Amino acid sequence: MPTNMDQPKIERLLRVMMILTSNTNKTIEEIARDLNISSRSVYRYIDTFREAGFVIKKQGNRVRLDKASPYFREISELVHFTEEEAYILKSAIESIDQNNLIKQNLRKKLYSIYDYKILADTVVNFQNGLNIRNLSIAIEQKRKVILRKYASANSSEIRDRKVEAYAFTTNYVQLWCYEIGHDDHKLFTVSRIGSVEILEEPWEYEHNHVQHFIDVFRMHSHERHPVKLKMSLRAASLLTEEYPLAAQHLTKLSDNEWIFDADVCSFEGVGRFVLGLFDDIVILENNLFAEFIQKRLEKMHLSSIDKKSSYLCTP
Repeated sequence: MPTNMDQPKIERLLRVMMILTSNTNKTIEEIARDLNISSRSVYRYIDTFREAGFVIKKQGNRVRLDKASPYFREISELVHFTEEEAYILKSAIESIDQNNLIKQNLRKKLYSIYDYKILADTVVNFQNGLNIRNLSIAIEQKRKVILRKYASANSSEIRDRKVEAYAFTTNYVQLWCYEIGHDDHKLFTVSRIGSVEILEEPWEYEHNHVQHFIDVFRMHSHERHPVKLKMSLRAASLLTEEYPLAAQHLTKLSDNEWIFDADVCSFEGVGRFVLGLFDDIVILENNLFAEFIQKRLEKMHLSSIDKKSSYLCTP
């Protein structure tokens, strides 16, 4: 266990690491001046990193820690709290006794992570985590990127895209970008990105960066439609299990009656949920949504009749 005398040394070691992993390469002398220590101490810390397995890169008289080092690859696989995950954790933490000191520490740690939006690393897929981390850096520094070998589902093409990436959707599934040369903002699916190259070029089209509203069903649009539903306990429970952010829009009327009242981007997302639990949900107020569901039911009915007919006609 470190002693009190070791504490300043450890703090300096961490500060050296922060400088060596930043995006501005510095000389040994500049690092020593910034930290008010000797150049000899900086060399000693660098030797410590090298002995621990980190890769040291040099460009002339400038040094940095290579982010391809084994430890950085492990860090890239850590979990970052998404909005939904943070909401679930917050709800769990809030259920702890108010006077519990652990609760206060957990809240402080969660909010510090969530509010500062630290680099987004996931455990879903290492390449996705690496791409998300690089995209987060580019967004923070307002620099253009090239999405290498992006596989488009619309055009069925695999090619590079030069963009200004500026925001993620829920769970980092998609990425809002302004595509250079196309004069348009669009969504790119993160899992279809081969790799991300951060360019030195700064953003030029920030005034064209537009984010559409994303509802609790993870649909996005510049439009908003009010939806009000009365649902059973079963439907309300399944709703919050599948879409945790929906809990903020639920009001309890009785043990088996709940009201969901929120804006949605389109009827597609909420419609799929309602159709799956049709006997447990009543649509309130919005006639347009009721018509949408009615048309879907009619379409499903006709589709089932066609399938039955095809089975009967099969020799």
